[in-house]
Amino acid sequence: MSGHQEDTELFHSMINRVLDTEIAPFYEEWEEKAAIPRTLWHTLGQAGMLGIDMPEEYGGAAASFEISQLAIEEMARKGFGGLASGYNIHANIVMPYILHLGSEEQKRRYLPDMISGRILSAIAMTEPGAGSDLAAMRTTARRTDEGYVINGAKVFITNGLQAELVIVCAKTDPDAGAKGVSLFLVDTGLPGFSRGKGIRKIGQHASDTAELFFSDLVVPHDALLGEEGRGFAYLMQELPRERLGVGAQAVGATEGVLAITLDYVQQRQAFGQRIADFQNTRFKLAEARARLEMARAYLNQCIAKYLKGEMGPTDAAILKLMLTEMQCDIANECLQLFGGYGYTLEYPVSRFFVDARVQTIYAGTSEIMKEVIARSMLGK
Repeated sequence: MSGHQEDTELFHSMINRVLDTEIAPFYEEWEEKAAIPRTLWHTLGQAGMLGIDMPEEYGGAAASFEISQLAIEEMARKGFGGLASGYNIHANIVMPYILHLGSEEQKRRYLPDMISGRILSAIAMTEPGAGSDLAAMRTTARRTDEGYVINGAKVFITNGLQAELVIVCAKTDPDAGAKGVSLFLVDTGLPGFSRGKGIRKIGQHASDTAELFFSDLVVPHDALLGEEGRGFAYLMQELPRERLGVGAQAVGATEGVLAITLDYVQQRQAFGQRIADFQNTRFKLAEARARLEMARAYLNQCIAKYLKGEMGPTDAAILKLMLTEMQCDIANECLQLFGGYGYTLEYPVSRFFVDARVQTIYAGTSEIMKEVIARSMLGK
């Protein structure tokens, strides 16, 4: 067995052990309370599940990128969609932003505490009046002698209620369109920062989602992440990894919902035979399996391209579009096979169904993904 295979198996075993002991017994309660306890992030940090592919010098495990995606996939496979989304933001998006764009001082200040779970993070892009159109954002950051003064509001921010650190996208030049966007590392304890109450959602209840407000919030000059005015370029640079995480969620969740459906249709009887013996059931399951295998193959292909630095925006858009739409389709078909029981909260297929829906919306809607793909074919 190769060293890489051994690492993967060791991490796979560790990840599943943590999910089964620290999360599975309590997840229903967290869904009902619409909140994951803040202490869970300390537990995940102590277990080595945060910063899996971050460098050892900052407290990470320095494992492979594939293993970091495996953690997301396993959470989704077990039906922990809300946790997977929060984890994806903290460990798979914000940490790499700081690692790739941050100064050495910023890395040393934030990454060790993020990896231990002492700091939970979020990224604030979406605004009430500017969803997928990031260039239209209205949050501003005005440079002064004391620092940058941030004013504005963000909405649908995952981890927004609990985060101690938020990457805030703001316009440092309101007249420059996309070229006027900059990124800031904002401590949520600063005066002028406030949060709205948690946003209630149809799915992923355990994931906290909030509206954030900035009122004359002053951050020091060294809170700027990367260079001023390059924020939009940075967002585009980091999008492939974000969408890989969403793709891993889609594959994991689809595998999970298919597994519980296979079990159900072989036990449930109707008209004197198993649900599994009806041709419609067999064809639906066969199609789901075929789509899942194709999706996993494309996910693996994109991961390989990402590791070589060759994964572009079109690859990421195709991945995001096809895998999340597949997830929604298959969750819907599986719920149908459960009949009336599928519509009850007693059967986990219902959570797979409602958790899937947002996957085609966040990190770029399916419609925006189609636009990105079309532009690569036709130009603007």
